[in-house]
Amino acid sequence: QVQLVESGGGLVQTGGSLRLPCAASGRTFSMYAMGWFRQAPGKEREFAAAISWNGASTYVANSVKGRFTIDRNNDKNTVYLQMNSLKPEDTAVYYCAAKATQYPSNWYMSGHEYDYWGQGTQVTVSS
Repeated sequence: QVQLVESGGGLVQTGGSLRLPCAASGRTFSMYAMGWFRQAPGKEREFAAAISWNGASTYVANSVKGRFTIDRNNDKNTVYLQMNSLKPEDTAVYYCAAKATQYPSNWYMSGHEYDYWGQGTQVTVSS
């Protein structure tokens, strides 16, 4: 069992930045690929970014490419989503997710592949 807790959300102006940490506890964090997803009001959940458990491979959705990055610190059991140049359309609840995998360099885009989810943190970008 892995518990995930997101934080760092809040209200930010257009063009601003936020860094969202997701702290994990429970099983060995370094054996989990991690992902960030978001869900805006009235919309389906969408993939934002993913990182392999060794941190060597990352992938960011086209909608946020060039503005968002993902990284992790396995010593701190934490994965981060760095969000720059924020836009009002980035307003959503942001969730982190963990997937157990034996493949150290794999990342995953589909939410259905993930085993554990956090409660989410609200990000609101004002225009």
